[in-house]
Amino acid sequence: MLSRGPAKKVTIYVNEDTRHRGDALWSAVLHFLRTRHVAGATVLRPIAGFGSHQVLHSLDQEERMEHMPIRIEFIDSAERVDELLPVLYDMVEDGIIDVQETNVIKAAVKGKKPESRIPHAEIKGPAKLIRIYLGESDKVNSDPLFDVIVKKLMMMEVAGATVYRGILGYGAKRHKHQEGLFLSRDLPVVISVVELPERVDEIIGAIAPMMQDGLIVISDVEAHRFVRTLPGNTSSNASSTTS
Repeated sequence: MLSRGPAKKVTIYVNEDTRHRGDALWSAVLHFLRTRHVAGATVLRPIAGFGSHQVLHSLDQEERMEHMPIRIEFIDSAERVDELLPVLYDMVEDGIIDVQETNVIKAAVKGKKPESRIPHAEIKGPAKLIRIYLGESDKVNSDPLFDVIVKKLMMMEVAGATVYRGILGYGAKRHKHQEGLFLSRDLPVVISVVELPERVDEIIGAIAPMMQDGLIVISDVEAHRFVRTLPGNTSSNASSTTS
């Protein structure tokens, strides 16, 4: 099973009628990947395409259907990909092999026990308090910006974040924002994060490009983290578990 983190994505383009030792090349490649216990692979058959011969092949051209392009994709660790490439290079005598650096954000299989997560480093002692000030009406596409930021922080496995919704405030434009009787008018929102100093640049680098009108403030704090022991956890790992 794939693990979260850096990986490589391999895409192989071949013609559907290309053969390898009597079998379809795409099928032979898939069989090879399966026998080598690659995490997973997908074969895609497009509805139209052309290659170096500039001849268009599509499903509505019966005489050319057998020449349709086939795309095989798989993702695995850099070490596994480097191990497999020499064999794939020999197999694909007519086609293209493309390798790209990628990053696995989540790898989960329904019904299987999830891989053990790397525990958060215990925050005890000097730390950084990051406050992110924005407006309740700020959006990313159609989603509230504060919600997008919190989800991003979760994906980055930041120790924790808290969102505060203001009832009154104003910003650089001197516009007053106040909670009304029937309507909230772009109330201020503050997201508070406490993390280790060495993670600050990583967090700011991920959050800053999302900001529209807002402010990010960083303060030095002294942190002492307390985490209740969760069911199934022993006292030895309770200090490194985040709910």
